[in-house]
Formats: sequence, C-alpha cells, structure tokens
Amino acid sequence: MTTPWYVLANAAEVPSPALLVFPDRAAENIRRMVARAGSVGRLRPHVKTHKLPEVLRMHLDAGVTAFKAATPAECEMAASAGAPDVLLAYQPVGPAASRLVALAQAFPRTRFSTVVGDPAAARALGAAAAAAGLVLDVCVDIDCGMHRTGVEPGRDAEALYALLATTPGLRPAGLHAYDGHLRQVDPAERAAACETALAPVRALRDRLLAAGLPVPRIVAGGTPSFPVHARHADVECSPGTCVFWDAQYASGLPDLDFLYAVVLLTRVVSRPGGRRVCVDLGHKAVAAEGPHPRAIFPDVPDAVAVGHSEEHLVVETDRAEALHVGDVLYAIPWHVCPTVALHDRAIVVHNGRATEAWPITARVRTLTFEQRVE
Repeated sequence: MTTPWYVLANAAEVPSPALLVFPDRAAENIRRMVARAGSVGRLRPHVKTHKLPEVLRMHLDAGVTAFKAATPAECEMAASAGAPDVLLAYQPVGPAASRLVALAQAFPRTRFSTVVGDPAAARALGAAAAAAGLVLDVCVDIDCGMHRTGVEPGRDAEALYALLATTPGLRPAGLHAYDGHLRQVDPAERAAACETALAPVRALRDRLLAAGLPVPRIVAGGTPSFPVHARHADVECSPGTCVFWDAQYASGLPDLDFLYAVVLLTRVVSRPGGRRVCVDLGHKAVAAEGPHPRAIFPDVPDAVAVGHSEEHLVVETDRAEALHVGDVLYAIPWHVCPTVALHDRAIVVHNGRATEAWPITARVRTLTFEQRVE
C-alpha cells in the first residue's frame, strides 16, 4: 500500500499539535493560480493565509510582484521579503496610519498603498503622509454586497474618490471590491453573481473617468471568485487561500483543483471509552470560529466532533478501538487562514520528512514598528 503523501517518516520527532507545510504542493498551487489568472501581471495574492516570507518568495520566484495584506505586520513581512508592491486592504485607523507611513519610509523599494471607505480616515491618513513628505496611493474600498466594509458604489463613493484627489499626501489609485460572500457551489451561479456584484463598480469607474479622475486599477475578489475576474483584463485578482487550500473550499468549490499544502499533525491523548477519542487539537491549534467540522481526518473519515475546548478535540468514530494513546493522526483544517495564525512556526516537509521550522512571521500584530504608549 502506498504511503499517503501527508504521512511523515519521522513523525516521532515532531511535537504535537503541529502545523505541517508542504512547499512543493504550495509551489504547485501558485503555478495553478497563475495559470487560472492568465499571467502573473493579473495577480495580487493575499498574504493573510500563509504569513510567511518563504512562501512570499515562492510567489516572487514565480514572477508575482504585487501583493495584498490585512495588517501592517503582514505589510512589513512582505516588504522585508522583497515584495515590490503591497496593498494594505484594510482601512488604516488610529496608529495604523502612522505605521503604514513608517513602513513606506523604511522600505523605499516597496510601493505601499491602502484602502479607505471613510472621509475622516482619508484625511487623517493624508495628514500623516504629508507630514512625512510622502504621497500614498489609496483605493476606495467598495461594498459590493458583503456589507462588511467600504462604501456603496454611488455618490458617496464618487465624493470620497474626489477627496483623495485633493487631499495632500494622497493619490487616487483605483477601487477595491472584495466579494467574499459569493461562494456558490455551482460555478455558473458563482460567475453570474460575481459579474452582477462587479457591474456597479465598473459603472462607478466609468463615471470617475468621465469626471477626469484617474482610476488605474480595480482590485477584486478572493479565491472563490478570482477565476471569474480573470476573464476581464482590467481587474487585478486577489486569491489567498488557494496557496494552502483547505477542507472548506475543497468541499464547496469543486471546480477549483488546488492541493492541500498544510496538514495538522495531532496525537491521541486519551481514550474516554466507547467510540470516543480525544486528540490534542484544541481551539489553540485549529480555527474554531465556525461550526464543526473544524478539521477532517483523512485516515478516520467517519470521525465526528462531539467536544472542543482549548487543548482538546473529542471525536466519535467506529475506528476508536484501533486507536491508542500516543498514535499520530493527520488533519486537514476546515479554515486554514486563522489556523495558520494560531501557530508560531510551520514544520516544513520535504520528501516525506520534517526537515526544518519556519517562524510564522506575520502572525503577530507588530514586528519592528512598535507603537509606544507614553
């Protein structure tokens, strides 16, 4: 019988719970991402999934030069790893504005930009940039139906975009529209929904251009929708999860053929009796923000979670009698992005063996540029 690709020959050397990263599979996912987009120039991948300079450099090796981030720490990680172009796709408020300005000063070879959806936030960012003698590229964050952040693509968006053009320290750089609410299983339904959501954004772009304002780019979508946006040459695509993939997207997006590149190594820590097995895959090791399943077990496919706490995951399975305390199990996270953020290091796997550890650099909120409270 062939050994499954995720099984380690030296699992006994790896403490659990552990986050295993398979770079060869991540590299293949990047290749498939580029192929789906049509070219590297169409991509602005999100770094929030991996948070790793080593994985960012894999993108650079593939020819990708533009990236998206959710935190100043992710921006700093990307710039430190050599990213030429980084968009902070999260409106900087409070000290985050000065942190972004500090990053732009510290990494002059990286072109930093960000998004805003509020006039007061735009003015505050402009004041911080102008005080430092900088001009920051800024996109207006458009609410295209998710109703989480941004401004609807109407008159308020037009006024905000015009404000960018007249605010010292800022330069209008386009529109940002994240459609993460569109995850229809049927590819045709998903495509239609994406096109419908983006149509008002395109209309806004046309009105801004007619008003004499430059709109250099539309940055849109995430992993579920980027193949749809790739059909349009005027859209930068921003997939993220596909570099590592997870069980949630594998089950809900059957048309996308990415590979699992992250696996959790866990051990049986108790046998409560009957059909129950307890493993060390608690809230602190696998994302717990949604309902179960929060992980799937390829070698125990009938496992059903019946309890989850900080350090323990209890499952029931007909295979319980065959499992013993200390046995190693492997799990695919349901949601990989927040799962990665729970671990301080990734165990790197080459040719079936754990060979080294990569610190997950951008899982923290602050790297170099600390905000000191006097």
